[in-house]
Amino acid sequence: MTSSSTNDSSIDAVDLALLAALQDDASLSWAALGRRAGVSAPTALRRVRRLENAGLIERRVAILRPEALAAALGHGLTAIVEVALERQDAAALQAFERHACAEDAVQQCYRTSAGPDFVLVVTVADMPAYHALAQRLFTAALQVRAVKAYFSVRRAKFHPRLPLPTAQQAALPVPTRF
Repeated sequence: MTSSSTNDSSIDAVDLALLAALQDDASLSWAALGRRAGVSAPTALRRVRRLENAGLIERRVAILRPEALAAALGHGLTAIVEVALERQDAAALQAFERHACAEDAVQQCYRTSAGPDFVLVVTVADMPAYHALAQRLFTAALQVRAVKAYFSVRRAKFHPRLPLPTAQQAALPVPTRF
């Protein structure tokens, strides 16, 4: 099956170029996106839709700068939180994961191994807001055994971009027909 098929998830050099460009700026017009990938605007649109339908693009969003918003909105405290549960059976893990993911303040939730059961990244207005969140998330009803929170004093790097190989590194074909 070729990557020009409408429902497969294989990718080629053009798809990689489109994905890289979208990770840099998802607000590009179809024409600008096509120029970056070396294809026409309609081809860029069709290819991006195919990548979305294949589940390779989860969603396109704006990345906000918390430092710039902190003064106006009060979102000034970020914590990385390790959570260990009393039990590690599937039901307990799923229950905590559902509960954590339902909280708007939880930006990222990871199940981990060889350490805590979960690592969360949370952003709240201040320490009282963190305390309220902790009361909701880490109650005995959810079988939480231990919580260890690390509070950020400065964000040195944040980049949601996934590292993509070049077409040559991935040994992908460069299509002759778009």
